[in-house]
Amino acid sequence: MSANSQRGRKRSPLLRVVKSPDEDPNYQARLDELERHKRAAYAEFREAAAPLLADLVSAGYISDSGDWATQAIACKGAVPIMAKWLPKLEHRRVKAAIVQALSVPWASGIAEGVLLSEFRAAPETENLGLKWTIANALEVLASDKIFDDLVELSQDKRHGRAREMLTLALGKMKNPRAVEVLIGLLDDEDVVGNAVMALGKLRNGMARPHLQRLTSHPKRWVRKEAIKALAKTDA
Repeated sequence: MSANSQRGRKRSPLLRVVKSPDEDPNYQARLDELERHKRAAYAEFREAAAPLLADLVSAGYISDSGDWATQAIACKGAVPIMAKWLPKLEHRRVKAAIVQALSVPWASGIAEGVLLSEFRAAPETENLGLKWTIANALEVLASDKIFDDLVELSQDKRHGRAREMLTLALGKMKNPRAVEVLIGLLDDEDVVGNAVMALGKLRNGMARPHLQRLTSHPKRWVRKEAIKALAKTDA
């Protein structure tokens, strides 16, 4: 997950803690309030995730305590259970935790369908939140089996910057159409940098003139990626 892909994502207010007592006379009160918020949020999360957790415990994939996601990520057998519960649970943070737990190579062939459905169903207000997280998982699992879905979604501007990782996933494709699709996305400011990186991975000479013009792109990081992609691309 690149720093560029994370630009614009907001930190939770609960993470912004006063640096020292000298800066705020209510320092301790604020810390106490933060701790109350954290405990309440954790309790809410556990309650919302309860059906999933019970299923994972019953199957023997996690214990009744501890970091359930970390435990479940290590177990391939837990993937179908998490994929089953993803569309059934509504809590945003629970969904995000499940998606992150499914962002592993061994979820391939099991989780792609539900992740695509959840990406389509997530509201546009989540383009830099849950929807982006789902796209990141799809990039991990991407293969030509979901090529048409990746093309459709990466070209649909309603999804905004949530398409960044879907665009990057096209760089893993063997389908020759991927190059043409990515060249078309170079004119899309939401995903231009990711399209450049994906073309660099594909190393196709057709992309050279298009990458060349982006070496003068207004954004410095896009210019740098275009130069790197050109160095990888066949002349």
